[in-house]
Amino acid sequence: MNEYLPGLAGVPATKSNISSIDGEKGILAYRGYSIQELAENSTFEETSSLLLCGELPSKAELEEFDRQLRGERKLKYNVREIMKYLPATGHPMEMLQTAIASMGMFYKRSEVLTEGLGPEEEYYVHTMSVKIIARIATIVAAWQHVRHGYDPIEPRSDLNHAENFLYMLTGVEPDPLTARIMDACLIMHAEHTINASTFAAMVCASTLAGPFRVIAAAIGTLAGPLHGGANQRVVEMLDEIGRPENVRDWLEMKQEEKDVIWGMGHREYKTKDPRAIILQKMLHEWADKKGDLSPMFETALELERQCEEILGPKGVYPNVDYYSGILYSEMGIPADQFTPIFAVSRIAGWMAHWKEQLSDNRIFRPTQIYTGHPPRDYVPIDQR
Repeated sequence: MNEYLPGLAGVPATKSNISSIDGEKGILAYRGYSIQELAENSTFEETSSLLLCGELPSKAELEEFDRQLRGERKLKYNVREIMKYLPATGHPMEMLQTAIASMGMFYKRSEVLTEGLGPEEEYYVHTMSVKIIARIATIVAAWQHVRHGYDPIEPRSDLNHAENFLYMLTGVEPDPLTARIMDACLIMHAEHTINASTFAAMVCASTLAGPFRVIAAAIGTLAGPLHGGANQRVVEMLDEIGRPENVRDWLEMKQEEKDVIWGMGHREYKTKDPRAIILQKMLHEWADKKGDLSPMFETALELERQCEEILGPKGVYPNVDYYSGILYSEMGIPADQFTPIFAVSRIAGWMAHWKEQLSDNRIFRPTQIYTGHPPRDYVPIDQR
């Protein structure tokens, strides 16, 4: 195949049985289970086990996996010390990539894996997956305190993953509704086929680099505003609009300038992202239980309505980033922590793809279409 397709759009890069998307019908499924069912009935722990192992765990298997995660939440003090010396004004995603990369130095055999997965390799992959899934949440939560000059809050083993993350982040044990919404958000962001960050992880994994380097590559890719950073841009966009009555004039101006409407449109979906539908429902539930919502949500609803009128015929609808940032804002989470929370969730999918890549590995080596000069002779510098 010699046809050049920018961004490798539509070009199959691998075979995978981890997740699937039907963009025309707006369906996302993990291992065959719809995201709607998982968000409503599962937990992040169970969903992570599903992604890593291929099947929903039994009660005993889930209890064991949960026990393993709870036992791996603490950070080595060396990593905490590294974090303390990072600039407080740096973006949390830069901190996260640095901290994850540094963790590889503390574990033997974190650099090389042989081709294929035998029993020993299976055990290694599972152990590393548990460590990284558990500790990335601790790192993200710890930075919220470290960057303000305080010691991080120690994890608690009596709380589930979502509850413990919110507790470490805020210092307050979350109420059941907040914890459940965070749990569902983690589930919805956990996996999404071969997106940019997952592909970066796969390319890195194909060289047999260790898991911490693989995840550091994925985090760096997720940080871009065209990928995981979009939810922060959505909140900034809605703040710029201000109120619902300002939407029309703002949207017309952006259309004239051919500017990006953050959170609108997705390469895979020709209808509304199924995750955006769930998040919007959660925002209404939050409003019903908490009693009020910021004007940002009303502005978002009005912008969606007007965008559907203008952009809907082109297949452009809200994606997962459109409502996730609003929901995190309602929880009191700083905007620059939205993308790190994305990573706290997507780590489950990244680890699943790391495992899958190693099971039938071949190093990625795409070709190119050369557009430079034809062969030519070197010209000495005094003749140029």
